Amino acid sequence: MNLNIYEPGKGFSGENVEVSEATFARQFNEALVHQVVVAYLAGGRQGSKAQKTRSEVRGGGRKPYRQKGTGRARAGTIRSPIWRGGGKAFAAKPRDFGQKVNRKMFRGAMQAILSELVRQERLVVVESFALDTPKTREFIARMKSLNLEKGLVIVEDVDRNLYLGGRNVKGVEITDPQGINPVDLLAYESVVVTVGALKAIEESLA
Repeated sequence: MNLNIYEPGKGFSGENVEVSEATFARQFNEALVHQVVVAYLAGGRQGSKAQKTRSEVRGGGRKPYRQKGTGRARAGTIRSPIWRGGGKAFAAKPRDFGQKVNRKMFRGAMQAILSELVRQERLVVVESFALDTPKTREFIARMKSLNLEKGLVIVEDVDRNLYLGGRNVKGVEITDPQGINPVDLLAYESVVVTVGALKAIEESLA
């Protein structure tokens, strides 16, 4: 299949780039995409929460008062979970929230997302996205020439001018083919990708 190349400020240039139908014309599998997105978000969780049980809280080694005759409920330690300053009854411990996703599943989900972007005309293919100077106004002007204000920009190599020009623009993220993920592809309304980056993505998902 062929994808039209957009020329900034002029619309479609009349030229196109040939891509694989297996990657950019795949049927959308909502269940697969959902599973991969959930696994990706879960993998980003820190999982470092930690609390102390009654045995880990400092102190409480001595029985606070005698067993009988005080009129109070019996107690063996002041570090009981029902006491102020005591340990937690079901203390949280560090854990890994990661979920296993097969490589084939991840590739399939990414192909389904990219195919859906093409069908919804949210994937804008350009020949290049280079800036002459590291200026934010130049980056904004380049986005406006594509009739866009926000979006994900994917280039073969993020150079200094492009990084400095776009880092302060709200609603914009700049990355390379190695840095794309399913969450960002779904989160942005429009995805701008250069021809070189498109070929690199296609090769990585083949």
